[in-house]
Amino acid sequence: MELLLLSNGKLSGESELLGYAKERIQAVLKSRAITSAVLVPYALIRSDYDERATALSQALGIEVTSIHHADNPADAIASAQCILISGGNTWMLNQLLHENSLIVPIQRAVRERNVPYIGWSAGCNVATPSIRTTNDMPVRNSVVLPSIGLFPVQINPHYIDAHVSGHMGETRDERIAEFCAVNPSESVIALREGSLLQVSGNDLSYFSAKDQGFKVFRHGQDIEEYQDTQALSGLVPFTCR
Repeated sequence: MELLLLSNGKLSGESELLGYAKERIQAVLKSRAITSAVLVPYALIRSDYDERATALSQALGIEVTSIHHADNPADAIASAQCILISGGNTWMLNQLLHENSLIVPIQRAVRERNVPYIGWSAGCNVATPSIRTTNDMPVRNSVVLPSIGLFPVQINPHYIDAHVSGHMGETRDERIAEFCAVNPSESVIALREGSLLQVSGNDLSYFSAKDQGFKVFRHGQDIEEYQDTQALSGLVPFTCR
């Protein structure tokens, strides 16, 4: 299985989409001689699907086609060399994945055909068991919580531990702690901007363009920050690097 789960699509000041992760992404594409990818852009609400596909084609140097052009979306996934799932609104994305019957086809493509899955922000959220740790508003009245479940632990992308002056609501740490209190058997991995988790075969690794760590939240335990995935060895069925 090949997963690249990115906290976000761009760093501040970057013009190129996925620029901070480009070296790792292109290494995967080159190793598998991948020349095309299918983009699932359903998370985009105020952006154009085809414009996002064009931007990704230019950034990655491969042909990227948006799945909304497919007569049968499941068939498009079944024949895909690579799956790209864009950021945007996680609730919209997950709902449309279910409405277009894409959950099982994506699971089979990644697990059975070893098709690389590259998802950022919302695309990272839906790779976990559910979207309960998204930061996004539930913009659809009809919502679904279970998601693709390729990665076994909940992730909170775009994680920030700053407390904004004048903001009287809960901090991100407090919100995630609430999740763990309600779901004491579950953990949450908090990924800062410019960071990613990569599953390659049975190996799990971590990368941060800013040389920052990730945090792991567990109910009743101190919040700690880590620079490598050894801290996740008891949570995931991968060899942690």
